[in-house]
Amino acid sequence: MSYQIEFRHLKYFLAVAETLHFRKAAEKLFISQPGLSRQIKEMEDVLEVKLFDRHNRQVKLTPAGIYLKEELSKNLKSLDAILHHAKLLEEGKDGQLNFGYVGSAMQHIIPDLLLKFTKSHPNILFSLKEMDNNKQIEGLISQDIDIGFVRLERIPKGLMATPVLKEPFCLVLPKEHPIDMNNFESLSQLKDEPFILFDPEYSSSYYENVMDIFHHSGFSPLVSHNTIHADSIYKLVENNFGISIVPKSLQNHSISTIKFIELDNIPQRTTLSAVWNTDNRNPILNKILTLIHKEIS
Repeated sequence: MSYQIEFRHLKYFLAVAETLHFRKAAEKLFISQPGLSRQIKEMEDVLEVKLFDRHNRQVKLTPAGIYLKEELSKNLKSLDAILHHAKLLEEGKDGQLNFGYVGSAMQHIIPDLLLKFTKSHPNILFSLKEMDNNKQIEGLISQDIDIGFVRLERIPKGLMATPVLKEPFCLVLPKEHPIDMNNFESLSQLKDEPFILFDPEYSSSYYENVMDIFHHSGFSPLVSHNTIHADSIYKLVENNFGISIVPKSLQNHSISTIKFIELDNIPQRTTLSAVWNTDNRNPILNKILTLIHKEIS
């Protein structure tokens, strides 16, 4: 019976399932509302399944509709990727890989990885997008990105992770700050300073790890600003709005107005991990994962 269902039916069904509103879905699809209703009714008749409950202008998915939405959303994403890959092959490319990453991954990890990968795979297109940890997880689940580089202790079911870098933290201070590498002894020397930290939304587990540094130093910090970008932290520190703690890989010695003190003598470390969706069928993904596992083994 499935041969009677055409791709347009699936497209129309998903539009209504996502909006739960026939008029809005019709506008999105650039077709008339009565026409859309006929297409959905036709799909229900062919499948002999009720997909929507309609009561008092409210539209709800039936249990069968919920199941179909989840499965079609996942599998049509794979179909789009397959068709896109075929187009790339026609254009002489071997494929495309979409990266998400937190800023620290772009300092060394990703550039080094791409340099090594392109030596054996020169015809791959790369899309690189800086994203916070939670946005990457969303992008991996929806398969809008193929691989992410995050600082998270826990990831959702269906995703896999492998650590690529475990590193200490470092202090960020204005250049003229009286504390430097010669007289720094412990973080408690800075207990009265305002701190500029990565926002908890950047990664709650990362934020907890940084808070643990302060706890072991015997004080609670005065947090004056939160942000999700290292560049914003550096600009605030430069202008004497406070000091900061960042992963060691985020050191940027080209900024002459700030300085860094490595915190190698404390136990806390932060881990950067590569994360991917086990349902992702992009053939290039497995190739780069092979390289990643080789590099960290």
